[in-house]
Amino acid sequence: MKKWCDNAALLTLHGNTVGMVSKEFVVSAPGKIILHGEHAVVYGKLAVAAALSLRTTLHIKTIHDKDDVLLHLPDIGVEVGWSVPEIAAAVALPVCDPEKPAPPSEELLQKLKTFASIPHDSADTKTLALVSFLYLYCAIVGSQKTLTPLEIRIESKLPVSAGLGSSAAYSVCLAASLLLHKNLISASGKWSEKDLQLINAWAFQAEKVIHGKPSGIDNSVSTYGHAVSFTKGSEPVILSQVPSIRILLVNTKVPRSTKTLVESVKKKYDKSTVVMSAVMDTMEAVAKECLILFEKMYKGKADEYYKQLEELIYINQQQLDIIGVSHIALEKVIQITKANGLCSKLTGAGGGGCAFALIRPDVPKETLDCVIQQLSLEGFDCWETGIGAEGVTLHV
Repeated sequence: MKKWCDNAALLTLHGNTVGMVSKEFVVSAPGKIILHGEHAVVYGKLAVAAALSLRTTLHIKTIHDKDDVLLHLPDIGVEVGWSVPEIAAAVALPVCDPEKPAPPSEELLQKLKTFASIPHDSADTKTLALVSFLYLYCAIVGSQKTLTPLEIRIESKLPVSAGLGSSAAYSVCLAASLLLHKNLISASGKWSEKDLQLINAWAFQAEKVIHGKPSGIDNSVSTYGHAVSFTKGSEPVILSQVPSIRILLVNTKVPRSTKTLVESVKKKYDKSTVVMSAVMDTMEAVAKECLILFEKMYKGKADEYYKQLEELIYINQQQLDIIGVSHIALEKVIQITKANGLCSKLTGAGGGGCAFALIRPDVPKETLDCVIQQLSLEGFDCWETGIGAEGVTLHV
């Protein structure tokens, strides 16, 4: 397999003529974090998610010396290549209109799995990520009945399977780069609402291949960036006026099953509906208050509102503990951060997974270093990062 070229000059966009783009460029997209409303959203309540500063980056270039498409995913140890003529022979091109995103038919999905030597009943997200790539490659690049040999390398700062939107960032990067390769979105990188909608819609199709029935929240956050508010059954509301806020993100590395946790909360809800409804209402009130504070922070002196943000984090964590989705590892994170003057909560399904602590502007570096050291000694991974990041981006 041909080695990826590390020459930075080859990994930038080179505009030659209006409407034309070279076939070598870099795009990136952020991960996501649920700030407030996890679990409550299942019961029709408002939740808030934000884009992380941790990003996935995709390098793409056209291959001229062989008729292959190569995909490098070093973070998960995957290096694969397929013959372009063999892909074209296995799939009837064109698959669909690339400007009208649609999911693959069951027949096409099984053909792609067979071609990639992936079991038809596989639920492994890492292997299904390869199938999602093949689908987007055929649907977008093969729209004119021909496929271009490409080499793609995707690297990420996001941990995999941690509830931080790593697959969505992967999908968004793929969608944007392939659409750009086919000149279906602006070559300038200053993407219109129509461009972003097309990227988001294709990323959602990729997410369907990987996860089956995704909510669409993760790919929306990764596409548009900043933050979104959402309720079950409604389109996400993009929030562009979001303050830049620093957080300490902590991965306990404790595996958990979202499905099992959701089911356990449902049992409690069915048993004590009145009480659990009140808890869900409280979590929604926290999410709504968070949006009000974000607006105030964006327009005024942000430092004034950090104490109120901490209060919301504390209240939400208490509610999550009440519904039984905390974990001894998450409680250890909360204990260590609290002892050092920080406020934290779990994010996502709970039962392990990740938590985050708000970093106020007045927190000394020495304190933060001490917290990170203590958490690391517990075996946890830590990232000092931020929320409110830009969405999918073309790097010129």
